Amino acid sequence: MQSIAQFTINYWQCLNADGQAVAELPAFTQQPERVISLYRAMSLTRLFDQKAIALQRTGQLGTYASPLGQEAIGVAIGSTMRPEDVLIPAYRDHAAQFLRGVRMSDILLYWGGDERGMDYAEAREDFPISVPVASQCCHAVGVAYAMRLRQQARVAVCCIGDGGTSKGDFYESLNAAGVWQLPVIFVINNNQWAISVPRCGQSATQTLAQKAIAAGIHGEQVDGNDVFAMTARMEAAIERAQQGEATVIEALSYRMSDHTTADDASRYRSQEELDKYAARDPISRLNSWMSDAGFWSEQQEQAMQEELATQVEQAVKEYLATEVQPPQSMFDDLYETLPNAYQKQRDELINAQTSPQGGADHG
Repeated sequence: MQSIAQFTINYWQCLNADGQAVAELPAFTQQPERVISLYRAMSLTRLFDQKAIALQRTGQLGTYASPLGQEAIGVAIGSTMRPEDVLIPAYRDHAAQFLRGVRMSDILLYWGGDERGMDYAEAREDFPISVPVASQCCHAVGVAYAMRLRQQARVAVCCIGDGGTSKGDFYESLNAAGVWQLPVIFVINNNQWAISVPRCGQSATQTLAQKAIAAGIHGEQVDGNDVFAMTARMEAAIERAQQGEATVIEALSYRMSDHTTADDASRYRSQEELDKYAARDPISRLNSWMSDAGFWSEQQEQAMQEELATQVEQAVKEYLATEVQPPQSMFDDLYETLPNAYQKQRDELINAQTSPQGGADHG
């Protein structure tokens, strides 16, 4: 018997839970303005999240998926991607989308059930939020393959949860990415829970990153609550992708919220577990490091929080002031030319709204 292959999965961390450096820090950490921009982006996402949940609880928003405690992952993705790259998000990647130019009001429109929330003014080639689990991996492979065929120096970045890595879409996409040497990065947000299924019940593998090995591509694990480590490893993955090598990054984090506002996580996890992971919060961790570094104060924190809260409130006003689409708009983007059968239905719907029997006030 002889061993013909051996593999290693590396784990990357720069800051521990207390905000103390445990490894050599990336060069960009010497630039206070960049560090502050990362911190602002995480803080904005959290304020937005709090407001979105409040809107849902008061009947002004539909079911909503919170990124609470996972802000560092999205911020690292959004801050390292270039304008020409393409983001293929899941449903908890608001931080990355905001940094890509998607407006907060767009995200509110989306979760409010308005498809216009997916019609981004910027990042026009980024994909809309994917609620179906893991199907976005197949889309990412298609995007990356098109980039390779066109010989474009662009990268596709796909986001997925830990539960999604058990789907065939994920495995097939990794296999294709390896065989075709595609410029794609799969970022696994391992937040420890796939709705009510814990990570230990999802897969017996020691790491989710090692699933990349079977596909012949690079895989690594990163502290997803450490925005320094996440940013540095995203930069390395983008550089690798430009050379035609795909990457799987397993970002270790924790879902501090319910799965969505339609869920009650207290039914299946303990308060002790939640408290344990809350101590590893990515925002307080970076705040501690910045304060120790001497370029962040309570006064700056207060001023920033007030400024960002104003931005969130303005986005909410824009969302609530958006005129509701007429019902017949459901037909408008189905076909370039609407078939006669659907045109008839559209006309009937319009007539029903305007006729006295239809009750125009209820349209």
